[in-house]
Amino acid sequence: MKKTIYVKPITSGQAELAFDFDKELVDQVKAIPGRRYLPDRKVWVIPFDKKAPRAVRKFFDPGVEIRISGLGHAGPEFPPHSGEAPVSAKPESFRAWPPPAGAALLPEAYTAELTLRRYSKNTKRSYGAAFAGFLAFYQGRDPKELTDEDVNRYVTYLVMEVKVSTAVQKQAVNAVKFYYEKVLQRPVIQNLYKRPKGEKSLPQVLSEDEVVRILKALQNLKHRAILTVIYSAGLRLSELLDLKLTDLDFDRKLIRVKMGKGRKDRYTLLSPKLETLLREYLTQYRPASYVFEGRDGGRYSAKSVQNIFQNAAARAGIQKHASVHTLRHSFATHLLENGTDLRYIQELLGHSSSKTTEIYTHVSRKSIGKIRSPLDNLNI
Repeated sequence: MKKTIYVKPITSGQAELAFDFDKELVDQVKAIPGRRYLPDRKVWVIPFDKKAPRAVRKFFDPGVEIRISGLGHAGPEFPPHSGEAPVSAKPESFRAWPPPAGAALLPEAYTAELTLRRYSKNTKRSYGAAFAGFLAFYQGRDPKELTDEDVNRYVTYLVMEVKVSTAVQKQAVNAVKFYYEKVLQRPVIQNLYKRPKGEKSLPQVLSEDEVVRILKALQNLKHRAILTVIYSAGLRLSELLDLKLTDLDFDRKLIRVKMGKGRKDRYTLLSPKLETLLREYLTQYRPASYVFEGRDGGRYSAKSVQNIFQNAAARAGIQKHASVHTLRHSFATHLLENGTDLRYIQELLGHSSSKTTEIYTHVSRKSIGKIRSPLDNLNI
């Protein structure tokens, strides 16, 4: 039976692949540089050059037929399967979700308004990506002409078809609402901009023993210092990357976090053990400005920190679904379990509301550990 790959250009430099599941084809796709799999939509996306569309031929065995949409090839644009599982039907206006970087050119007024309101880099990045998804959905139409019903249709699509998380749904609503209310200053029909009821999920937390195993798995001094700072001071990843040498106050045993989330300065802990480690690191690496810098100087890479953590967690045999941010959650939980007042933890974390900090009472063993299971009362 002949194997066929359907290639569908979706944006500048990107194309979706579709094919009936075949392990050999999947292996060939996985060998394509820059390919990525979208689990929410169960579809592969690869780099694609519209000026040289048949260059995709080189990635597949000679016996595989390549059909590219828009080049006059016979056959349907997409078969019912895309490599691993069925792909749901999409509106005709759909182009790509999530939108690849640069999928849609953001209006200059949009980015200017974000800047004038002094939104953080992360907020501007997330709003820009979310609004790009909206523009990609209605590609070819002027966003100024779209109605509130169009916005509601887009949000409904994200929820019903793409099945995004509540966090992504909220982000999409906020990003689109920002454009119409703040940029265009156009009143909106509030009940059409539906925000989901918040999920009450609890943060993943590592035990103290698991943190020790992760840190001991790091042989590189710089890598060990990076993760130790995050855990010891309860920093967000962005706060770690922005940390400068002038923010380390060894005399007062404090770390200054400048312009953290919510554009607030705060102080957090610089423990004696961390001081010893940092002094050793600073002596060996001698960074110029930032505490942690890349090979060529300047701000260290967020992706590199994430890779450091994942590799260390794997070597430490951690089975939990943990990330760099899990170290911050663990910092707060361990403080609570060791008797630190919740109000002080709130200050160290930089939370505006105590309600945000209270979530750690639900994952702490301090109270629940004192409860005796009824099983232990049974004579079995």
